[in-house]
Amino acid sequence: MKTDTVYKKAFNRVAHMMRDGQLAGQLPSENELRRRVGVSRTTIRKVLEELVHRAMVSEENGIRAVGRPANDDDCYPDAETTPRATHVEQQFMEWMLRGDTRPGTSINELDLARQFGVATNGIREFLIRFSRFGLIEKRPNSGWLFKGFTEDFALELFEIRVMFEVRSARLFSQQPDSSPLWAKLAALKLSHIELLEHMESRFHDFSRLDNRFHRLINEASPNRFIDDFYDIITFIFHYHYQWNKQDEKQRNQAAIVEHIVFIDALESRNAARIEIACRAHLDSARETLTRSLLVFDEIPTG
Repeated sequence: MKTDTVYKKAFNRVAHMMRDGQLAGQLPSENELRRRVGVSRTTIRKVLEELVHRAMVSEENGIRAVGRPANDDDCYPDAETTPRATHVEQQFMEWMLRGDTRPGTSINELDLARQFGVATNGIREFLIRFSRFGLIEKRPNSGWLFKGFTEDFALELFEIRVMFEVRSARLFSQQPDSSPLWAKLAALKLSHIELLEHMESRFHDFSRLDNRFHRLINEASPNRFIDDFYDIITFIFHYHYQWNKQDEKQRNQAAIVEHIVFIDALESRNAARIEIACRAHLDSARETLTRSLLVFDEIPTG
């Protein structure tokens, strides 16, 4: 049976809002809650039904209110709220970081499949996709080889990223009021504010939020080549960012503030304001990447 990732992600989002005090007492209307979460009315109704079933929400005479306290155990696990390809990508990046993976490291499909809890064909599809960029190479007999990447490679890629994202930001601001992108953007803004309020304990969560934000911007200009390109963008930039642990919390906090400024600019629909906010954030991202590349080069290989 196909996993209902949209519903489960929405359920987790509402549960987190309850846990963090964003929802207290009487709940807002279905339409308002749907807008804040960024999902359809059908999905939010399904979420509310399950919350009532679990006694996390009480319902009397058509009025819903927060019930028992929500906790992390109430939420669906990450593996059930992300598509298989995204799950494999996240697990692979974490595996590389935990193991201090360096150029020349061998990659075994079966071992990774067991560690990630997925079928080997899911691992193979992921590796094939990235092998086109020259970062991973299939070995003649069996297995794969991580080849690594250079500063020139990453910076050239960044130039393309700037062109794509500035264009997408402009197109985003031209979306009609009826576009679902605005509800998604509003929900993401709340996620940014929530994370900013809990930076002391949750600053590591920024990587995923950053990915969600930039992918949403690119939804304004659907293009299969841009979507494919952004897979490698995510891999390289987040991979290098996480090598550099120096001032990680402060860097993530600054990036969240830049995102919020960017979101405000998009909501203003002012073209000049949008371009300034977009380029300012991308300039910071380039600087962070450059520093991370230097740290990466300094890490001992043996």
